[in-house]
Amino acid sequence: MAESSKTSWADDVQEQEQEQEAMAKQAGQAAGVEDESQKHSELVTNEHDVKVTLADQQADPNSPLYSIKSFQELGLSEELQKGLVLMRFSRPSKIQERALPLLLKDPPTNLIGQSQSGTGKTAAFVLAMLTRVDLTKNTPQVLCLAPSRELARQILAVVNNMGSFTGVKTQFAVPLAIEKGKIIDAQIVVGTPGTVLDCIKRRVLPTKDMIMICLDEADNMLDQQGLGDQCFRVKNMMPKTVQVLLFSATFPQKVIEYADKFAPTANKLTLKQEELTVEGIKQFYMDCNSDDEKYQTILNLYELMTIGQSVIFVRRRENANELHKRMAEDGHTVSSLHGAFEGTERDRIIDDFRFGRSKVLITTNVIARGIDIASVNLVVNYDLPTLADGRTPDFETYLHRIGRTGRFGRVGASVSFVQDQLSWQQMDAIQRHFNCVMTRVDTSDWTIARKQIKAVLKSNASQEQFMGVGAGN
Repeated sequence: MAESSKTSWADDVQEQEQEQEAMAKQAGQAAGVEDESQKHSELVTNEHDVKVTLADQQADPNSPLYSIKSFQELGLSEELQKGLVLMRFSRPSKIQERALPLLLKDPPTNLIGQSQSGTGKTAAFVLAMLTRVDLTKNTPQVLCLAPSRELARQILAVVNNMGSFTGVKTQFAVPLAIEKGKIIDAQIVVGTPGTVLDCIKRRVLPTKDMIMICLDEADNMLDQQGLGDQCFRVKNMMPKTVQVLLFSATFPQKVIEYADKFAPTANKLTLKQEELTVEGIKQFYMDCNSDDEKYQTILNLYELMTIGQSVIFVRRRENANELHKRMAEDGHTVSSLHGAFEGTERDRIIDDFRFGRSKVLITTNVIARGIDIASVNLVVNYDLPTLADGRTPDFETYLHRIGRTGRFGRVGASVSFVQDQLSWQQMDAIQRHFNCVMTRVDTSDWTIARKQIKAVLKSNASQEQFMGVGAGN
């Protein structure tokens, strides 16, 4: 194909650099998927090297506590083993091999776990939660905090599915989910920091018997203004002996100090920083000369977005509303989700998307972290993620966004739109940060452009979809 006559922002900036320098990355449906146990055991296995830093310097790497190769080695109850079978787990992933012995050993110790999306973090800490609970006591004993209603719901679904045979009592602690005046007696509570803090202050969530507190997407919560303070206040209302678990796909250096304060003397499981790329995702970019051309490009992509399911990320709620309105008016079926929606409406929208009743979801960063929907095979960065200044690229959010596809070892694609020199520089900084290359899609010939992306999306078409909720996170 002949090279497009349209000038690429990449070409423009590269030329400038050359002149100046003279050179120049559903537990809900899991039970309904048949004959998947062997397949899923392969999907959750990853070969990344997990670095283990033990707070106890006397820890022996050759001891049984250092690593496991099967769930049977953990001495789990029969009820929990049945839960693992229900969720189609036959052997632990790499992070589970290392984390579970540390999570379950006595006396309990704190743990900070960092591993990329889709490697099994959620299953690891949920299994630890269910193992630690004393089912003879009808009091709250384990608390799990998440940054969004959607992620908290997903974690609770994993708890309920994995704990199906245990009789464990759970409570969803988000706005409007707690019966007025009722004292919470559930053994495991999953919710968002603000609601949980309010419940504790109003004395409807007793904390005297708490033995474990877990933060999912911990880096986001500890670093986010307001959320971090709420998390620390919640933790300070727990018994001093509470076991603290922090899990996330990323732990930027600026958050490490907060994490160490929140979980002192913690054992640490970390993926080497240079491995924090999403290898199963083919990353593309498209040149758009204006906002109108960006919109026309998303319309041209719509056919590809419905091959599986797709997420379109935008910068603000207003952008989501406007894009949803325009696409609907042009006859395209899309849904939209952001923080301004009421809780029950948010639940309906994410459930419609999770179970395939809607194919294309326009959203802000509200579902950029942790949400597992295995049939998502395309992510579109309609707006590249930036920090609060609107100019500096947000590397962690980019990683989390594109991590919504390529789940459970499958192949996915991401497409980032570039419409001016600033957005190209942002994209270039992302490539440099993750040492990755985004492939340019020439949109001057949409027949060829669609074929280029479709080749990636179709690569999963012959595979049965594992629709587990949260199991691979």
